Amino acid sequence: MDRRPTIIDVASRAGVSKSTVSLVLQNSPLVRTETRADVRRAMADLGYVYNRSAAQLRQSNTGLIGLVINDLRNPFFTEFATSVQMALSAKGFATVLANTDEDPALQAQVVSAMLEHGVAALILSPAYGAVDATFDAIARANVPTMQVLRRAVPDVARFPFSVPDYLTGSQMATDHLLAAGVRRIAFLGGLAGREVTQQRMSGYLAALARVGMEPLHLPGRPTRAFGREAALHLTAEHPDVDAVLCFSDLVALGLLSGCAQTGRRLGVDLKVVGFDDIEECAQVWPGLTSVRCDIAGFGRGVAETVLGWLETGTRPQPETVTPVDLIIRASSMS
Repeated sequence: MDRRPTIIDVASRAGVSKSTVSLVLQNSPLVRTETRADVRRAMADLGYVYNRSAAQLRQSNTGLIGLVINDLRNPFFTEFATSVQMALSAKGFATVLANTDEDPALQAQVVSAMLEHGVAALILSPAYGAVDATFDAIARANVPTMQVLRRAVPDVARFPFSVPDYLTGSQMATDHLLAAGVRRIAFLGGLAGREVTQQRMSGYLAALARVGMEPLHLPGRPTRAFGREAALHLTAEHPDVDAVLCFSDLVALGLLSGCAQTGRRLGVDLKVVGFDDIEECAQVWPGLTSVRCDIAGFGRGVAETVLGWLETGTRPQPETVTPVDLIIRASSMS
């Protein structure tokens, strides 16, 4: 079935009336247990998703877009979500926002609820892990869905993927540090085995291979706490490291704090580059050099792409990679 299944399709499959299906959806006690089971089985077979708010949406001539974010505590994702919501609002669409806290089970739950309440499209910065429940439900509902910032499933023909150019960003950052004459560059943060970590490391690894420098990856969660602890670890275990490219700005900001504790001078004893260029990079002292992903512009672009998909049927390219810049500040300058 190329279109979304309707209540009439369910009634036909179950051999009951449309009114009976409506009673089942309302959990009415008037429906016999056997009939209720037949209707539920037909819904599952057809991939029917109960749309609680479709009538209201038609009356108000507006729509709901689901926005599911893996970590809204991170300012990078918060700025992205804000820019998407504002761009959608300007076009008359309302945004339903959920934070999954990197929990794939919670992700499946909130996506299911959004589908039930009739979202016209979904934008997911997905959690990693057991994501089949999430994407199977979306596929059954046949709702336009984009993966952004991180890819959880490889089927980008069905679930298009948009991401900043992490490879070029990490290569630019590494080349910048190499040009400063450093002896050893560590890559700090990012959980091993995750595609986003591999992407953000890829340019770093390529740049080091080109000059014959041995890489050093210290994996960890992308948090300030990890960055602060890593500053102490680097001082004790890797005193030869005189430059660091961090998986994210949060890791880098924690590293700056740890260096203040250990007495290492930023830009002199240790050069540091972050990734994302969140607002705080320009406000801390010393200022933090960072790969700028223009996350606000990226969010606006994603919103425009999804609206084009809904309003004109223009399906996104399977994969879109947006440009990045390197913003140089005092943390990587002598």
